[in-house]
Amino acid sequence: MASRADNIASNLSLANFSKATELKQRIWFTIGALIVFRFLSFVPLPGVNPLILETLYDQTRGGILDLFNTFSGGSLERMSLIALGVMPYITASIVIQMAAALHPTLIALKKEGEAGRKKLNQYTRYGTVFLCAIQGWFLASGLEAYGAQSGLQAVVDPGLMFRVVAVINLIGGTMFLLWLGEQITSRGIGNGVSLIIMAGIVAQFPTFIANLFEGGRTGSISTIVIVGLVVMIIALILVICFVERAQRRLLVQYPKRASARGVMQADRSHLPLKLNTANVIPPIFASSLLLLPLTITQFAGNSVTTDSTFYGVIQTLNQYLAHGQPMYMALYAIGIIFFTFFYTAVVFNPEETAENLKKNGGFIPGIRPGKRTAEYLDYVLTRITVVGAIYLTLVCVVPEYMIAQTGIPLFLGGTSLLIVVNVTVDTISQIQSHLLAHQYGDLIKKAKLKGKLR
Repeated sequence: MASRADNIASNLSLANFSKATELKQRIWFTIGALIVFRFLSFVPLPGVNPLILETLYDQTRGGILDLFNTFSGGSLERMSLIALGVMPYITASIVIQMAAALHPTLIALKKEGEAGRKKLNQYTRYGTVFLCAIQGWFLASGLEAYGAQSGLQAVVDPGLMFRVVAVINLIGGTMFLLWLGEQITSRGIGNGVSLIIMAGIVAQFPTFIANLFEGGRTGSISTIVIVGLVVMIIALILVICFVERAQRRLLVQYPKRASARGVMQADRSHLPLKLNTANVIPPIFASSLLLLPLTITQFAGNSVTTDSTFYGVIQTLNQYLAHGQPMYMALYAIGIIFFTFFYTAVVFNPEETAENLKKNGGFIPGIRPGKRTAEYLDYVLTRITVVGAIYLTLVCVVPEYMIAQTGIPLFLGGTSLLIVVNVTVDTISQIQSHLLAHQYGDLIKKAKLKGKLR
């Protein structure tokens, strides 16, 4: 049976792909949904002058807004209907997941299974609407004062009506993206929200290549820096692929059972613990938490007078938390480490895993079932999570700091590469799983046909 499975896994070719009709439909649906996402990123908010906005954004390019613009696929730069992207949803997810781990009512709701999960998702959507309303209001207020010092007006008709319309459109755009992500997850391939974030990052790739070659042509970026950047990107991709596939396999043994020949045999299996159990979630969560207050203060600073105390506080905050500054990098690193441990604790429960092993008669050699197994799993998981947290911090923070110091475009920072590589690997794994299931289905049909002929 094992050799047959190996043969099936080795035969995942284009010929097999052409026969998997359902898989092709899922892939085409995913591509179509991502195309809709890209079209929406070019639809501007009502009442905004795109030409003047582009001029103003070029004057203030750089800093934290470029990071937000990268995650939204350039939607913030064009101030489209989906300018906020899915970041409010991610921030709301952080709050709900942390509350579900601390609040007794939400803890009980989480244990209710599918019904509890739907209720928590509903709370997350309510939180998303609330955050979109806050961010949208500050965004609209900042747009009205955007470019006042240079004599340009990005908003055609500023006022209360523009702010209300902008907030409604931004909420609608973000909620539509969430619906689109859910459709991709259920009817397409991969995780919908992750694919939307990745599509926004990849969409900036042509601009990055053009800026890189233009910098090399004009001499603003030396050839050594370009070569070093390419080497760093390749090295980061290799490191990410290697670590994301790394596992600590714990031997699990089951009691002896009588085989078909009457021989007593003990079954053995492995419990795989990923080195980076939290995957790409910690950098996204940490970025989201930093982007929320910084986006508000960035645009709030445009709507207040320059001689007020509040304006000075905002400018000082934006200065210390600017991209590449030590305080920003420190908070970013702390956020990654915290969410690595937090999300690992959310997705993997040692007590529950130990209880399931005990119910099935399995045990780790040398460790007593039950409480001792749970303690051992927690001990091993904590140790490998430390390594995973260090890996995520280095991959995300070090390249971001180097890019901030050298002035190279932000697109290919460690966070962006981590998201792109992880989502790509996960999507390819799902495609291979569908192909494998399709081939097993063909084998079952052939076996039934042979049985009928006999």
